[in-house]
Amino acid sequence: MTELDRALSDIAEVRERLAMAQRFKGYSGVAAMISGALAVLAGFVQRALIAVPSSVAEKHLYFAIWFSCAAIAALVNYGAILNWFRSDASLRDRWQTRTVGLAILPALLLGAGFSFGLLAHGEIALLPGVWYGCYGVGLFASRTMLPNGALPISAAFLALGIALLFIPASIALSWWMLPLGFGVGQCVIGMLIRRESVVKR
Repeated sequence: MTELDRALSDIAEVRERLAMAQRFKGYSGVAAMISGALAVLAGFVQRALIAVPSSVAEKHLYFAIWFSCAAIAALVNYGAILNWFRSDASLRDRWQTRTVGLAILPALLLGAGFSFGLLAHGEIALLPGVWYGCYGVGLFASRTMLPNGALPISAAFLALGIALLFIPASIALSWWMLPLGFGVGQCVIGMLIRRESVVKR
């Protein structure tokens, strides 16, 4: 190994250690798994009421089910962040808590804005793509504060979001489409966070 190779290796190691030190230790694996469970529950509620919405009234009900699910999940996760912020002793920990709360917020707000805009124009079939895509962008924005294994999940959310914009409404709006990603994806992220916190103890 040349001196240049050794120096580059040392720099890569330092960057990895800085990333680990930067990672938000209070990201709640439990809150992420609760969000995933809520998505699965909402999927079964949709299946019972309107497996594939077609009429205007059914599409509005679809929107109500999933927007309520997203709002509750946001309250759960931001409640966990607020709890960590109140209990963090050091300024650095508080800074990390604020950072993780703000990193994903623009993507969530954009997703909410798109949601009501698409609802107003009757373009409900585009909602799953927008939700997947915006959440994927939000995960990328907060990637330094998530376990390394969450990066492929972020990429999958983004790729699915783009793909869902071009598939038929009968598939995009099916009851299983959102639980498949948000249910499974959030639960896996939650388990990764929990596993990382156990390893660090």
